[in-house]
Amino acid sequence: MKSIYNLLKQEIRQHKRIRNSILGDSNPWKRSHYIILAEIIKEELSQKEELKNEKKFELGTSISHITLQRFFESDYDYKTHNDLRFLKTLDKICIFLGFKNLNAYVLSVKENNLYNENIFSKELTTDIVYRYCQTNFEFFKYFPELRLEVFNDLIFPEAPFIERIKNYSSKLCEKGLKLFTNNNRSNFEIFDLDVISEEADKMVIKTQEFWNLVFVVEETGEEYIVNELNTQIYFIRNINNNWKIWDNYNPNSGLLNDRIYKKPH
Repeated sequence: MKSIYNLLKQEIRQHKRIRNSILGDSNPWKRSHYIILAEIIKEELSQKEELKNEKKFELGTSISHITLQRFFESDYDYKTHNDLRFLKTLDKICIFLGFKNLNAYVLSVKENNLYNENIFSKELTTDIVYRYCQTNFEFFKYFPELRLEVFNDLIFPEAPFIERIKNYSSKLCEKGLKLFTNNNRSNFEIFDLDVISEEADKMVIKTQEFWNLVFVVEETGEEYIVNELNTQIYFIRNINNNWKIWDNYNPNSGLLNDRIYKKPH
């Protein structure tokens, strides 16, 4: 992700609207320049088809000048730059640059060999884990609707992992569970990520993750809480020059299902 982070900074500076404005002749940028940048991005985003309908309310159509200044002046750090809010900011930056979202931009960089292949491949595969966790959280927010297609860019369709997700999630959706997100009651965090095995066509990644999820049964208001810190293992494969998750070991997989069915009714 570090390569993408730095490449996006260059892409923004090379954008036609930026080059043809006062920003094109200014270096380094100061606070006033970031205010101008925020206004240009806001104008562009307001016209983008990608931010019509519900996507507009999910992402918004602006990025504050403070966020932009932090983006340009800070070095990449996976602990601070992979939370949900920041990834949404990257989505908006990529839309401003003419891409559908961050995933589309990442694929474009890979296809066009814009970075050292070895470094980029490693960053891309580790970034898949961060993006999977973000997508998994968004997946829960759709409950009780089952939206497995959100994983299409991250998990191989024939992988055993997606089948397990389908099995335990369909049962939760049948129970009418909905993720409760008010006042940040549901959240997650990745504390650590280590590459423990690396080959040309596969990679094994170990993470420390904390998941705090509150699910509510829509009809009764009954709450089910997952509050777990655990180690997870991700098995990532390269098939037809495409890196995606193949499998995952999570000792707490299906934990919520067990709690629901063991609870007396």
